[in-house]
Parts: sequence; C-alpha cells; structure tokens
Amino acid sequence: MAIAGDLPRRRWRVPTGALPYLLSLPALLVCIGILIPFATAAWYSLQRYRLSQPWNRGMNWGENYLNFLSDPGFWNTLQVSLTYAFLTVGIELVLGLGIALLLKKSTRLNNFISIMLLMPLMTAPALAALMWKLMTNANFGILSYFAASIGLEDFRWGSDPSTALFTVILVDVWVYTPFIMILLLAGLRSLPTQPFEAAELDGVPRFQQFWRITLPMLMPYILTASLFRLLDSIQQFDIIYALTQGGPGDTLMVFQVEAYLNFFQSTNIGRSAALMMILWAITFFLSNLFVKNWLRLRARARGEI
Repeated sequence: MAIAGDLPRRRWRVPTGALPYLLSLPALLVCIGILIPFATAAWYSLQRYRLSQPWNRGMNWGENYLNFLSDPGFWNTLQVSLTYAFLTVGIELVLGLGIALLLKKSTRLNNFISIMLLMPLMTAPALAALMWKLMTNANFGILSYFAASIGLEDFRWGSDPSTALFTVILVDVWVYTPFIMILLLAGLRSLPTQPFEAAELDGVPRFQQFWRITLPMLMPYILTASLFRLLDSIQQFDIIYALTQGGPGDTLMVFQVEAYLNFFQSTNIGRSAALMMILWAITFFLSNLFVKNWLRLRARARGEI
C-alpha cells in the first residue's frame, strides 16, 4: 500500500514552445519602457505647451520644428553640439590609441598602469566637473596657479567665451580617454601575431607595420569606441552644466542643456521635446552610419567583398 508522502512530486515545466517568448519578456518590457517616454516626447513636440500657460495648450503640428529654421539660437546649439562631440572624440581617440600602443605588451607594470588610468572613468562626470571647477578657480585653483607660472596671467578658463570650450573639452578628455584606451588595448592584445612576425622577418619598419597591419585590423574596435563616445558626447549634459551651465552666454549651449533650460526655466515643454527629438534624429543617423561602416569592415575582413 503506497503512502501519500511517498508519491513522486510533479515538477512544473515550461512548455518548449513558450520558452523563447518567456526569455524575451525582459527585453520586451525594457523596450516598452523606452517607447512610452519616446512617444510622449514626440507627442509633446507637436504641441504648443507651456506649464506657465496651461490654458493655451494645443496642437501646432510641427510649428516648434519650423521655428528652429529661423532661430539663430538653434543653429548655434547645433554647431556647438557637433563641434564639442567631434573634437572630444577625435582627441580621445588619438590619446587613447597612443596610450594603448604604449601598454600593448602585457606585463605587470603595464597592467597596473592601465588600471590606474581607469580611475577618472570611475568618477561621476558631474563630480569631475566640480573638481575641475575648483582647480581652475582664479583665486585658489592649482591649475590657475600653474597657468600663471608659465605666463598665462588671469586665464579665465570656463568663465570666458574664448576658453570655455577648451575647458569643458579638457574635462571630458580627462574623464573618458580611459574608456577608449581600454577598448583599444583589448583590441590590440587580441590581434593575431602571425602578420607581425612575418613583417619582422621581412624587415618592415614599425611605422609601416602600424599603418598597414595594426590600424586596418584595429579599425572595427576604433569604430566601436568612436560610436559609443560620439553618441555620448553629442548628448553631453552633466560636465557642461556643472561647469558653466551652458555659458558664458550661449557659448556652450548644447542640446541637452538647452532642452533642460527650456523645460525647467522657460517651462516650454513643446520646444524642449522638439529639441530632444532632433537630437534623437542626429544620434540615429550617426549610429546607422557607424554601424554600416563597421559591417562593411567586417565583411571585408572575412573576404566577402
């Protein structure tokens, strides 16, 4: 006679056909969480919507976008955003690649140096900007002291329109160069050694090895690092806002800062949302451009084209 406690327990199993849908559920939830704010911003961008004038809210069907065409402030924002993004990414690529080449050989010293160089990346960008704001203070900042010691008296740093862009780029380069360095260092150390050994046997100079072997093989890593940094730089907010709040004047009025000021100071929700939609369109175009080039390089490496 069987005892009830000895009966085998039935285990609940997920039907095989439902398993793919169950595994994709988290991605679907994240996608929904992204699309809801995106659709809300797109809807607000087509409205005449100010928090200070709730009675005047209504659809203007693209008037916010049309106003940008005749707005010098918008074109200044576009120019500043693109200039800032391309300058920071270009400088960080050159520095990151140079440091990665110096640390290419895997030794204890090089590994220790690479870990130490990652320290700025561990600092919150807004906090890094505040640190640099203190260091560039005209009264007690150490960088202002060093500038004065080499003859740059009363160097204004972020408070002068002629040097403000230089200052925020300096902070961005300090924070994010380690990101590009570590990506390119991983790429360099993963490259096959056979082409370099053959080049050494043939007596190919080091510069030619870098230009004809290292750089082409490293290009997918360079494009990947450039894409991540470019999309982040063109959406920069925390460093610029913490350091200069978009000033002096509109010298550093990038998209994110202008949208923030339009929302919280001018309470112009429609214009702020329209700025964000234009920024999304720019990032979408740039990301597609980079991905297409990356796929083309991968196909060439595989001999498919």
